[in-house]
Amino acid sequence: MDRIAILGCGGSGKTHLARALAQQLGLPLTHLDAIYYDTDWNPMPRDEFAVAQQQLVAQPRWVIEGNYASTLPVRLAAADAVVVLDLPARTCLRGVAQRRLRHRGGQHKDIGVYDRITWSFIRYILGYRRHRLPQVHRLIGNHAHTAEVIVLRSRSQIRRFLRDIATQQAVAAT
Repeated sequence: MDRIAILGCGGSGKTHLARALAQQLGLPLTHLDAIYYDTDWNPMPRDEFAVAQQQLVAQPRWVIEGNYASTLPVRLAAADAVVVLDLPARTCLRGVAQRRLRHRGGQHKDIGVYDRITWSFIRYILGYRRHRLPQVHRLIGNHAHTAEVIVLRSRSQIRRFLRDIATQQAVAAT
């Protein structure tokens, strides 16, 4: 795995997984929220955002985490692995609350996340599996023709996946 796209609902653990994979595999990491939003939380124009991603995926190795369905085909076409975090809404809500408590809110400039919990965001999380995930799977089917698709449905599956990668790396190093 040299070019990994990580997708999933807010609070599912995309950032944690991306950091761990980037570290274990020695890959450069990009958080799409950090590109899309400026320091005042203003979004980048869509066409500029697409160009920025085209430049990122032109690199030989990367981990890119974030959703952004409008530009997802750019990442999917270039990825050799797509990791989809398909966790229950209650798990994602707990993840958002834990992040909020851990970081005491505010904007995390390194990852572009602004810990603002709104009713709109809660509704997004509650409806992600029903409304967004089918769209994500359609886009994967249409654009990730050669990528390995890995769907993880629990925190324990994520931990097991990371352990397996670490084991593979250790074996490859010997």
